[in-house]
Amino acid sequence: MPFYVEWEFCRYLECVILAHGFVTARCPECGHDLLIAYYCKGRGVCPSCNTRRMAETAAHLVDHVFPRLPVRQWVLSLPKRLRYFLRHDARTVTAVLKIFLRVVEQVLRERAPGAAPKARLGAVSFVHRFGAALNQHLHFHCCVIDGVFEPGRGDDETVRFREAALSDADTQRVQALVRQRVLRWFVRHGYLEKDDAKEMGQWDNSGGFSVDASVRIEANDRAGLERLLRYCARPPFALERLEAIDAHRLIYRLPKPRPDGSTELLLSPLELIQRLAALIPPPRGHRHRYHGVLAPNATLRAAVTALARDASNGIQEQPGQEKEATEDVVESLLRSPARYLWAMLLARIYESAPLACPHCGADMRIIAFVTDGVSVRRILNHIGEPAQPPRIAPARGPPAWEAEAEPLRLPDPIAQPEPDFQFDQTVSW
Repeated sequence: MPFYVEWEFCRYLECVILAHGFVTARCPECGHDLLIAYYCKGRGVCPSCNTRRMAETAAHLVDHVFPRLPVRQWVLSLPKRLRYFLRHDARTVTAVLKIFLRVVEQVLRERAPGAAPKARLGAVSFVHRFGAALNQHLHFHCCVIDGVFEPGRGDDETVRFREAALSDADTQRVQALVRQRVLRWFVRHGYLEKDDAKEMGQWDNSGGFSVDASVRIEANDRAGLERLLRYCARPPFALERLEAIDAHRLIYRLPKPRPDGSTELLLSPLELIQRLAALIPPPRGHRHRYHGVLAPNATLRAAVTALARDASNGIQEQPGQEKEATEDVVESLLRSPARYLWAMLLARIYESAPLACPHCGADMRIIAFVTDGVSVRRILNHIGEPAQPPRIAPARGPPAWEAEAEPLRLPDPIAQPEPDFQFDQTVSW
C-alpha cells in the first residue's frame, strides 16, 4: 500500500479519543462541563471528518459561490476499459473532465437564446473514486449553472445570464459527443489502438458511456442545492450501513439493489479494510474543482459570486423580530469560509444546537483547549475516563506451524528403485 494509505488508517485510530487532547465547554448558567475530543481530519477513512468536510464544502458553495440561479447536476460514467487509466493517471482525469465540460458548455450556449459565441458556463465538479458497493468506480458529478454568462453591455450591469432550455435530446447529444472526443483523445495519446477505439464506438448501449442530467434545482431552492452538494461531496461509505455480526463477519447494506438482486455485502474485517484502502484519494489532489466563470482567475467570478452573497434575498424580518437577531443571521451567512465552526455545521445538518446544555438548555461556551499530556491525564483521571489511549496491536507475522516440518528427502539417482512386490528366488534342489 502507498504511504498515505497507512497514514490515513493510523490517524483514524487516534480520532475522537480524549487521551489525545480535547476542548472543554462550560455552561455559564448551571456550570455543566463538556469535553469534546479532537478529530483526525482525514480524507478517506474517518466518517466523522468526512462528514464535517462534506457539510463545510456544501455550506461554502451555497453561501459564497453559487448564485441564486437554477443548477443542474451532470453525471458522467465511462467504460471499465478506460477507468483503469483514470485511476492511475491524474492527467487523464483532468483531460476527460475538460472534454466533458466543453461539450456541456457548447450545448448550453446553443440552447440559451441570445447567447454570445464566447459565453461561459459556471460549474463545480466532484471526482468520485467509489461506487455504492464500496467498489472502485471513478466517475464525475458536475453541478453546472443551467445557462451561460457573458459580460454586461450597460454601465450598471457587469454580468448577464442566459438561461438554457434543455431536453432529453440534448443529453443524448452530449453523451454522443463526449464518447467520440474521449475515444479520440485516448487514441491520440497512445492509450488505445485506433481499431479498438473504432470498435468501442460501435458498441451497443453507448459503449459504456453514460451521461445523466435529470436532477435540476430551482433558483430559490437553496436548501435543495445544499442537499445536492452534500450528496456530491459525500464520503466513500456510510457508517450507519455497516453492522458487525461477530468478530469475523460484517454486513454493509447497499443503498440500492445490485444487478443480481442482493442488497447486502458480507465482508470480513480484512476485506473491508482492503476495499477502503483502495478508495482513499491520493494526497495533494483537489476533491472538487471550479470551472468557467467560477474558476479562480475568471474575469466574471467576482460579479457572479456576489449574487450568492446577497444575504438580504433570503431574510425577511418578521413582526416583532429584533433587528439584532437579523443581523446575526446575516453575519453567519457572510462568514468567511475559513471560519466555519463545528457547532454551526452540526446545526445546519441536524437543525439542533450541539452546544446546548442538556440540563438547563443554555448556550455552552468553549473555555480551553487542553493539549498538554499531564493536564489531559489529570482531568481524565479526575472524571474517571481512560487516561491512556487504546493500545494499537503491532502487525502480525505469518502463522506458526504446530509441528516442525520434516526435512525434504531427495531421491538418490544411483540407487535402484524398490520392486513393486516381493517374491522368493531360492531354489530347492
